[in-house]
Amino acid sequence: MKTISIGAKCSDQFSAVLRKDGFIVGRYEGYVPAWLPNRNVQHFGDYVELTIDVDTGHILNWQKPTASDLKNMFKE
Repeated sequence: MKTISIGAKCSDQFSAVLRKDGFIVGRYEGYVPAWLPNRNVQHFGDYVELTIDVDTGHILNWQKPTASDLKNMFKE
């Protein structure tokens, strides 16, 4: 299996948009949420780290966020 590891330092400038049926229902700016991949690594809210399978394009270290994770992040 071939993988690509992507690491990005956001320096408190992480942003995300939550869409439902194509419409924006939430926005977030700030630290990288603890539920994103590699949460066991102390990233202090500054790093996004993804491992991607080259053949499928799937993010291998993705952990599905809980409803509580999304509610806390987007203050829906």
